[in-house]
Amino acid sequence: MIPNFKRKNQRLQWGKRFATKMILALLVVILIPTLTSVLFYSASSKLVKKNVRVSSLQLVRQAADALSSIITAGTDASNVLYSDTKLQQAVRNTKPSPEEEQANDDYISNLVNNFVGSNSFVNTLYILREDAPSWGSGSFKLSKIYRQPLRDLEWVKLARLKDGKPAWGPLAYDPYSGIGESNDLVVPVTRVIKDFESLADIGYLLVNLDGKKIVDRIGQIHLGKTGGFYVVDDKGTIVIDGRLERVGKPLSDSGLREWASQGSDAEFEYEADGIRYYNIKQPLSNRWSVIGSVPIHEITDELTSMRRMIWTSAVGFALLAILIGLLLARQVTKPIKQLTSQMKVAESGDFTVRTEVRSQDEIGHMSRQFNKMIKRIDELVQEVHNVQESKKQAELRAVTHRIHPHFLFNTLSTIKWLVRYNQSSKAYEALSALVLLLEANMGKKGSFVTLGEELDIVGKYLSILEIRYDTSFRLHLDIDPATENFRIPRMLIQPLVENAVFHGLVPTGNDGDIWIEAVNEPDAVLIEIRDNGRGIAPEYLLKHEEQEDDRSSGMTGIGLMHVHESIRLYYPAGSELRILKGETGGTIITMKLVKSAEAISRREGA
Repeated sequence: MIPNFKRKNQRLQWGKRFATKMILALLVVILIPTLTSVLFYSASSKLVKKNVRVSSLQLVRQAADALSSIITAGTDASNVLYSDTKLQQAVRNTKPSPEEEQANDDYISNLVNNFVGSNSFVNTLYILREDAPSWGSGSFKLSKIYRQPLRDLEWVKLARLKDGKPAWGPLAYDPYSGIGESNDLVVPVTRVIKDFESLADIGYLLVNLDGKKIVDRIGQIHLGKTGGFYVVDDKGTIVIDGRLERVGKPLSDSGLREWASQGSDAEFEYEADGIRYYNIKQPLSNRWSVIGSVPIHEITDELTSMRRMIWTSAVGFALLAILIGLLLARQVTKPIKQLTSQMKVAESGDFTVRTEVRSQDEIGHMSRQFNKMIKRIDELVQEVHNVQESKKQAELRAVTHRIHPHFLFNTLSTIKWLVRYNQSSKAYEALSALVLLLEANMGKKGSFVTLGEELDIVGKYLSILEIRYDTSFRLHLDIDPATENFRIPRMLIQPLVENAVFHGLVPTGNDGDIWIEAVNEPDAVLIEIRDNGRGIAPEYLLKHEEQEDDRSSGMTGIGLMHVHESIRLYYPAGSELRILKGETGGTIITMKLVKSAEAISRREGA
């Protein structure tokens, strides 16, 4: 608990320091342009992101337009050939005469080769039949067609499902052309050739678009540094991509796959392998979609660099402000700290301290004025101390002079009555006791005695009181050895014992007992005096706010006043005198004397 309190207090002190305030002021000054930069960055970031989105959408539209023109070329070629009646007659005629077969071959070969020659995106054209001769452009190889029945091929199955409509296939190698197994990359669009009269399937039209040109076309459009474009079908499967190993595979991320195949939004973000990707989409006429994908950090790197530069500059300027603040504050606070430390020394009571600040500025002037002030305060304190000391000594002498006559009056009055009634032996004893008492009490030098010496005087005084009242008064002492040498003013306990006898024990007409106990505590000595008499009357109970009443109560008032004034004059705050009525009778007087060796030694020396 204490360490936490200290740390909290240190934090509070740090918050109040001049250096802290100066550093905070510099930081505020630096914070203004920093905030301006942050606001500028925020506005720029929004603008750049908006421009990136617009630019990305333009790029994907550009890619889509490029692909759409190629797809349109393939669709147009397929439609023209599909609607050619002479081609349909040739395909429908499965048993032509030699003259018809030659005419059909010449017509179809010229037709498809002209298409391929006139359209740069159409790579090859094939008109295929299952149980009859087929036709094709370029290096068409009949031997490759019949390696596997056409009905078992996937593209044929897809064409049948479309039932005469174009069916698009993924990027692949042309299976029916080329030398050996070295084929060209193509994007096929196939359809079933139907008999216009019976609507029966009579053949297959296969238009292969130049896959290399398609890949090169979308590869020329860049998105970021490593981003690019690819094409997916309506199921989220990749159909065109420069990375051939990805063709024919579905998109790995389910969210991306759902967005690519069914999503209506043009943009989409997802994370893969700890990297976030930005994706844009543009649909094509054949229900495919062009997808542009790029790591987000590539299009925001400049923003990130700008943000890093802003915060680095802010931190650097903040550290510079702290350094400058500390240096400036040191120049200002060092003499102030020196002056403050000297002030604390002066606050503790040492007015001999002097500062050593020699600067010619305001702090140096303040230091010189401080030295003059401390010197004057030291002189005034010494004057006040001398005046107070003289006053206290005069007050103590006045109190002592008041109590001594009463003490002697009571004792001599007792001896007078003993002589008058011819009790010469008791009078002799009383005079002997008085001589011993005066020797013990008044033969000492100074205003203080030890507690042990005071109790010895109390014992001698009780012997006089026993003669005076012809009664036995028993004194019981329980004194902590550590308190026997404790210094107290003369006659501090004797008046209290006299009051106990006079007001407590004598009125009972019986013998009595007086107990005196002294306890040593770290910061004070506790003294308790109690008797088994009738107890003090309520109107005589001592209270600090009723001290004037004590002065009007005769001998008792003078004795208690002496004790109270002695405690007030010689002991620090917290010292007190209390009088209580005992629970079973008698009176209890307690004194708490707070230790102050320095104060006592000064009084003793006086």
